[in-house]
Amino acid sequence: MSILAKQGMPLAYLMLFAILSLTVENFFSGTNLIGLMLSVSQIGMVACTMMMCLASRDFDLSVGSTIAFAGVLGALVLEHADSVALAIGAAVLAGALIGAGNGILIAYLRVNALIATLATMLMVRGLAFIVSNGQAVGIANESFMSFGDARVVGLPMPVIVLGICFLIFGVLLNHTVFGRNTLAIGGNPEAAELAGVKVRALRVWIFLIQGVVTAIAGLILASRITSGQPNAAQGFELDVISACVLGGVSLQGGKAKIFGVLIGVLIMGTVENVMNLKDVDTFYQYLMRGLILLAAVMFDQFRTRGRHG
Repeated sequence: MSILAKQGMPLAYLMLFAILSLTVENFFSGTNLIGLMLSVSQIGMVACTMMMCLASRDFDLSVGSTIAFAGVLGALVLEHADSVALAIGAAVLAGALIGAGNGILIAYLRVNALIATLATMLMVRGLAFIVSNGQAVGIANESFMSFGDARVVGLPMPVIVLGICFLIFGVLLNHTVFGRNTLAIGGNPEAAELAGVKVRALRVWIFLIQGVVTAIAGLILASRITSGQPNAAQGFELDVISACVLGGVSLQGGKAKIFGVLIGVLIMGTVENVMNLKDVDTFYQYLMRGLILLAAVMFDQFRTRGRHG
């Protein structure tokens, strides 16, 4: 029973994958599977850092806006300076500042994470529209666009970056003091502080890393769609949080598994992929995403009651 409880989600996904492979035309084709991995690449990257946020008993609603702003800023710098390095540097620096700002608000000024990141979400989205004058900023630089369409050993670059993110944050979570302290903060921040963990500084670092990775995801998205879109990634934060919670990351903090997050990301992407293959109307896709988010939260509540019951 305990094995089923621990491995229930991976087993459920394997069953879902097998059923869809047999019943949905073209689902199991190589082209579609690579397309599936591409479609979850940005969500997966940000889910790695959202996992750390949730594990420390925080969360970040500003990631969708940060993706849009990073894409717009990168495109604008490319347009004016024609330098890929400057474009990447400016966007990553902006992401780091946004993330660090969130961390300072939450850790040092003690603003509730919901209010702090909601305010940041609105401000950063507003900045994206202001600096772009509300218009998409086109990208013509071939080197920059290669981030989105270049292939390594047959795999698109975003999928390679996704794999690297899961590897790095898996090691960070499971084999470093940083990861252990993150889980300790989420489990009991007061006890962690008494044990010598610099709780406030660590929370800022977690949000800063979140901002950097989110900005990189925004740059990759901009390179894929060859423009910086100020209205990009709306609702992105909910998809990321849903994927994390489906993957076993507790909203109460102190519990996270990188493999579980991968399964959660794949579940979200697979459901959307099948709906696209079946030409399901966009409105119904929104309904399904909402149901998945609700199911993820209820599943987390069930797990929490199970541990404490």
